[in-house]
Amino acid sequence: MRSGAGWLASATPEVVDEFLGGLGDNPLLALPWMFEFWALPHQLPPDGAWKSWVIMGGRGAGKTRAGAEWVRAEVEGARPLDPGRSRRVALVGETIEQVREVMVFGDSGLLACSPPDRRPEWEATRKRLVWPNGAVAQVFSAHEPESLRGPQFDAAWVDELAKWKRAEEAWDMLQFALRLGDHPRQVVTTTPRNVGVLRAILKNPSTVITHAPTEANRAYLAASFLEEVKARYAGTRLGQQELAGELLEDVDGALWTTAGLEAGRRDVAPAFSRVVVAVDPPVSGHQGSDECGIVVVGAVTEGPPQDWRAVVLEDASVTAASPETWARAALDAMARHGADRMVAEVNQGGDLVEAVIRQIDPLVSLRKVRASKGKVARAEPVAALYEQGRVTHLRGLGRLEDQMCRMSARGYQGKGSPDRVDALVWALHELMIDPAQHWVRPAVRRL
Repeated sequence: MRSGAGWLASATPEVVDEFLGGLGDNPLLALPWMFEFWALPHQLPPDGAWKSWVIMGGRGAGKTRAGAEWVRAEVEGARPLDPGRSRRVALVGETIEQVREVMVFGDSGLLACSPPDRRPEWEATRKRLVWPNGAVAQVFSAHEPESLRGPQFDAAWVDELAKWKRAEEAWDMLQFALRLGDHPRQVVTTTPRNVGVLRAILKNPSTVITHAPTEANRAYLAASFLEEVKARYAGTRLGQQELAGELLEDVDGALWTTAGLEAGRRDVAPAFSRVVVAVDPPVSGHQGSDECGIVVVGAVTEGPPQDWRAVVLEDASVTAASPETWARAALDAMARHGADRMVAEVNQGGDLVEAVIRQIDPLVSLRKVRASKGKVARAEPVAALYEQGRVTHLRGLGRLEDQMCRMSARGYQGKGSPDRVDALVWALHELMIDPAQHWVRPAVRRL
């Protein structure tokens, strides 16, 4: 679905002239304030008898404007499910200052989106907005959940819920206060984060969701901003959250966390002692089969093992690939990075794995490995290397990192098999863990 503004922008000059010329004076003057015409699809309220509308999006995706316009529509006109309009609205943000500066006075806030003849007045001493028709919006801080005990409302706008420090308490107090009218409702505008209160809201049957990445609102964002953030965060888990607006879940007891991986991010790789490509082949190569994990890792292994460092360079994994396809993808990754060796798990394919690889390159340096331990047991010493700060990542490894953050002591908490993580684990065993067990301190020559 395309917005009216999108249609107008792509129309011929003749169509534009005809459209604008057909509007009377009043419709033409009102056009800048007709949000339904200018809105992007994710900014328009879904149909149905919902209680909570959650707008999840990347930074700059237009969430604040959508929330402000929804409140404006609530206080100005009739609603489909509740004749009349909302008269008492709660505006809840992390702090009073953030509500005032973003939701009320911000560039996309309530004052900015209100037409001059219907613009509310800000009463600073009472921390509220009052519309000409008598509707009132009160401001609350999520830091003070008890302030929501007592007041009552028929509508609420909640902003950036996922970053509130007392989110669950504040949300619960708001639900008790949202009790006026026949069908009280609320809109939540937030960049998603893996917090319990947001997960619970999303699972509630009375919740509806719209979603958009930062890119969806590019017409209203500086091109330099988009270029910079995409260059820095594209392909990372932080980018998936902050730009794509995706809810990323670190499972309880995860061996890796998003915060830990982001702390170990680097932009440039050093010169390596060794580079390997590790492969975790799928059992089959048909549509719907597991991925073939292919991960490239380089390591500096000079000095004692505690000084060794590794960098994950590329996730070259392929999906639903035939044996020849994944073998060529692995060999191509070796060529790109000048890898010394390929490490391939052969539990499932046995000698067939080696045969497929050597059909393409008979001389490739190949080490076949067999899993004698479970996935978690193999992964735990690798996770320990990360905790010690000895393994870092280049950018562009978002899908690998997503699997990593779903690995816990209880196993993999995701769909399918963690083939990318398996390949990563084999690579780091080959480069750091196995050699460290056989490392011998050089003898000191005595004079």
